[in-house]
Amino acid sequence: MQSKVEPVGAGEEREGELKRVMGPGLLLLFIVGDILGTGIYALTGQVAAEVGGVVWLPFLVAFIVALLTACSYLELVTKYPRAAGAALYTHKAFGIHFVTFLVAFAVMSSGITSAATASRAFAANFSTSLGLDLGAFGVPLIAVGFIALVAAINFRGVGESVKMNVVLTVVELTGLLMIIGIGLWAIAGGQGDVSRAWTFSAPEGGGSFWPVVAATTLAFFAMVGFEDSVNMAEECKKPSKIFPKVLLGGLAITGVIYILVAISAITLVPAAELGEGDTPLLKVIQAGAPGFPIGIFAVITMFAVANSALINMMMASRLLYGMSREGVLPLALGKVHASRRTPYVAIIFTSLLAVALILFAGGVKELGGTTALLLLCVFAIVNVAVLVLRKDKVDHKHFRAPTILPMLGAITCAFLAGPWTGRDPVQYVIAGCLLVLGAVLWLATVQFMRTANQSA
Repeated sequence: MQSKVEPVGAGEEREGELKRVMGPGLLLLFIVGDILGTGIYALTGQVAAEVGGVVWLPFLVAFIVALLTACSYLELVTKYPRAAGAALYTHKAFGIHFVTFLVAFAVMSSGITSAATASRAFAANFSTSLGLDLGAFGVPLIAVGFIALVAAINFRGVGESVKMNVVLTVVELTGLLMIIGIGLWAIAGGQGDVSRAWTFSAPEGGGSFWPVVAATTLAFFAMVGFEDSVNMAEECKKPSKIFPKVLLGGLAITGVIYILVAISAITLVPAAELGEGDTPLLKVIQAGAPGFPIGIFAVITMFAVANSALINMMMASRLLYGMSREGVLPLALGKVHASRRTPYVAIIFTSLLAVALILFAGGVKELGGTTALLLLCVFAIVNVAVLVLRKDKVDHKHFRAPTILPMLGAITCAFLAGPWTGRDPVQYVIAGCLLVLGAVLWLATVQFMRTANQSA
């Protein structure tokens, strides 16, 4: 079957299309800024608790897995340069509406679990930076208050411009470069113990393979975000030409930063101490630069995770709104506020889901792991979709991944999503509950539409 996608490799604009304003530089900053955020700030300690001093290794493995899937996304976004992402690719490859819906709902759910993770991390950094002991309920309550604030901003209609993304990326990157700089300074001055970076220790002893796999399922949360860049395809100049170098370059930059941050962290703070609590990088600052005002780094951390929460909640509410407007979810979720022109019912719905996750689904490890689980399942499907769509030809040049890469991508993503990895069972429960909720809403909508059509 011949594709009806028009060639846009030359970057020309047509009537009704989005304005192509993003060149390689802005696209690179968007990709780096989207990947950086909650994962590395909040989960470094949890990864260290799984593998000990070789905390950098799971981040390296997660980078390799992300790279395989990124090549599949590159082939698809340069072949179909449209702002629709995994749902579009799934529908083109399989043509099964319910499967397409589940993929879209899984992506939406990953945004909510990611925002809930960021909210917990924000609350933990807030209380730690102020030296507050808020008890068992303090952090969840602050996280709920934070989600309410995000919902209010979302309702007002904050637009995420690429220029603002530059500012946010610089702030997030500054915090991580501070960690790397302090770590290098400490190593040069003989402070800390760099040999810890080569020491493996699992919580229960035994071999190294399965603990590294378990840690990789957590570290993968820090690598997600690159897939969002495909939604910018219609606003990029010559997307089929610039996307491969820019996306692969952005992944490489973040991968190097994460590995250097992990080595710096373990050099200054032992794995057991790093794995306690949800503020591992604050401990690195305190150990390597005790005179540095901890409040400044706490603000940077909170800013980074707050940005992640806002972006993900905006994505989730708009995706839910879009599915409602397409008639696959209840029409009420597609209602737009008369004055603010924002999807207020979808914002309320996604915010309430995030609150429920914060209060009842566990902490940063459980929520971050669920985000990675949902996206690993989506990525496995996307990798298969690449191979299925090889028979669909387009009339412009595009990136083509070597066949072995999507095959490996599908296998590794499916493997990391499995229960044999040591993943906490609660993550399957959370993901399952979210997808069952989606399926119930979908079935209710189908039944309502069928009844309405029969009545007409």
